[in-house]
Order: sequence, then structure tokens, then C-alpha cells
Amino acid sequence: MLTRLLIKEGAEVQVVMTPSAKDFITPLTLSTLSKRAVSWDVSQAESWNNHVELGLWADAMLIAPATANTLAKMANGLCDNLLLATYLSARCPVFFAPAMDLDMWEHPSTKRNIQELQSFQNRMIPVEHGELASGLVGKGRMAEPENIVQFLKDNIVPPVQDFKGKKVLITSGPTFEPIDPVRFIGNRSSGKMGSALAKEFENRGAEVLLISGPAQFIAEGKHIKNINVTSAEEMYQASVSHFPKMDIAVMAAAVADFTPATVFNKKVKKTGSGLVLELKKTKDIALELGKLKQKHQLTVGFALETNDEEVNAQKKLTKKNFDFIVLNSLQDKGAGFKHNTNKITIFDRYNNHRKFELKTKAEVAKDIADYLKNLSN
Repeated sequence: MLTRLLIKEGAEVQVVMTPSAKDFITPLTLSTLSKRAVSWDVSQAESWNNHVELGLWADAMLIAPATANTLAKMANGLCDNLLLATYLSARCPVFFAPAMDLDMWEHPSTKRNIQELQSFQNRMIPVEHGELASGLVGKGRMAEPENIVQFLKDNIVPPVQDFKGKKVLITSGPTFEPIDPVRFIGNRSSGKMGSALAKEFENRGAEVLLISGPAQFIAEGKHIKNINVTSAEEMYQASVSHFPKMDIAVMAAAVADFTPATVFNKKVKKTGSGLVLELKKTKDIALELGKLKQKHQLTVGFALETNDEEVNAQKKLTKKNFDFIVLNSLQDKGAGFKHNTNKITIFDRYNNHRKFELKTKAEVAKDIADYLKNLSN
């Protein structure tokens, strides 16, 4: 049914099956519907490198139904069949339509895998409520074919290039402040939020300069230039050096506020009853860029707070000459470091504020870019 509807909409469809999918429908049936030979075995002589060719050929990849097993393998980079090999080779947008029993759908591991896939910019087609294969009734049913096709039509549209011609500087990730050649002072920032912002602005036409600390996630792209740094001082120097050429700066990095006053040139041994470190303040990147900012430039800051959240965020907004500031609270479940989701409130220089629901960081990046665009109009 889904293949037939896609063909009817004018799509060219190439079906890739998992070995177990052949227990439910024959390759011949899908080949007849799609008018193309079905691929299913990575070891077939004529298709051993199909995953590379298909990953380059497709304008979009749809995985439907996406079982709990397939989702887990996708999220963790496992590759034991042609479908997964094609997924890992795909350069196009990837959509997945989950299908499983309601208890599997609600399991924490499934939720984690879905969040991980969404953090890779994959798009989930929401499951529906209904009768399941087990006979139970609830959420986990794959979206109806008509709804899947409509979702694809609504989303396979090139993003509006509303930042075309703009140069955007983004700071991301943590900074590590050395104590000795082995140890450092750092934080738990993964770089997910900064990387999501870099991809969002790139998708919307901007030239992005991503200045990233030693993060787990560092976005790459044709229009993303990466500068990798380690310490707050290195991030400061890179940011101040490049900011005059930028139109926009988004400071999403979790920069250390303090750094050791003295760095030992040899590993400090465990002797005596303890070790006392003297710390000094690092240079305030956002404050300095606020001083350097010209009329045509826009700056966005982040505030991760644990108490007096709104008061502290608004103080930073004014002190650092931001156009708006994005507040995260560690009191909100699912927000902050390492999560694939975030919950934000935006305060702007015109005394407006807007609260957003918990969303994936890719969706949060879109909200931030949208707010910035509306503010500049």
C-alpha cells in the first residue's frame, strides 16, 4: 500500500528489505509495485555496493516499519544487513516510522534510541493509537500509509534559505582548563546543542564558523568551518579574532568561569593530606563580544542556571549586550548537558519572553533560528 501510494505521488521508489521482512511480503510483490528490482542481501554479486549507490541516489530515505530492533541498531551504528548499510551511507534526509507493541514503545531503551536518532537529524513519523499485532490496543501502531505519505510531502521541502549570505559564529561544547599534563577542570557539555545550531543555520543558507571545545559532538558540513579549541583562553582568542567578520554570534559553549592560576608541568602526585588549587577568572567571551558588537551584528547567549533562573538570565542579557538569551534550567527534566532534548525560555532585549516545551535539540535549534530571524526583521 505504501509503495503504491508513493508511486502514485510520482516518486521513484527503490525498496530495500531486511531478511526477516521477506517472511511478511515477497520481494517479487514489491518489485512489481515499484518497477525496480528489490535489494535485500548485501552479499548478492550484483548489489554488494548498493548501499553506497543508494545512499547517493536517494533524495529521502524512509524506514517503515521501523521495528525496535532496527531502531536500536540504527541508533548504535550496527550494520548487519543491507538496509542498515544503506542507512549508514545515506546523505539524504532519513525518516522512520516506528511499529511495535505498546510496552516496547514505552520502554526506556526505545525512547533513548529514538532520542539518539533524532539528535542525528533523523525525522520520526509519529506512531498511532490502535490495535496492535499482540491484540492489545494502544500506541505503537505504525502510522497509516496515507499519513506517512503526507508527512513526507510536508517535510521533504528544502528549508527556506532565510540566512543565505549571513556569516554565523557558534561556540559549542565544554572547555578544559589544565591542572597538569594529565588532569583538567571541565564540565559535562556534549556539544549537542551547538552542533544542532550549526546544522540548522547551515541548512538555512548561512556560512557557519563553529568554534568547539573538546566535545563529543562536533557538526560538520559543506558550509561549516570548524575551529577546535581546548581551553577558555583559546576559545576567547578564536572568537574575538573572527567576530568582526560575522553577522551573528550564538554563544552556546559551556565556557569555564575559572582556570588554575598555576599549571604544573609534571603530573601532580598524591602526597600529603590534599591539594589546594588557586583559581583565577577566565576572560568573558560574551562580555567582550558585546563590547565589540556593531549595529549590524546580532548576538545570542545561553544561561544554564540552577536557581533564580529568570533573574540571572535577564542580568546576563543586559550585562553582555545580547539581543536575546536562551535560558536552560537544570531543574527541568530532560534539559541541560548530555540530553538529546532541551527546554528553553527566551528573553530578548525588548522585554519579551517566550517559553517553549521540551523538544529535541534539533527542534530547539530551529526555534532559536526562527526567533533570531523574526527579531532581525
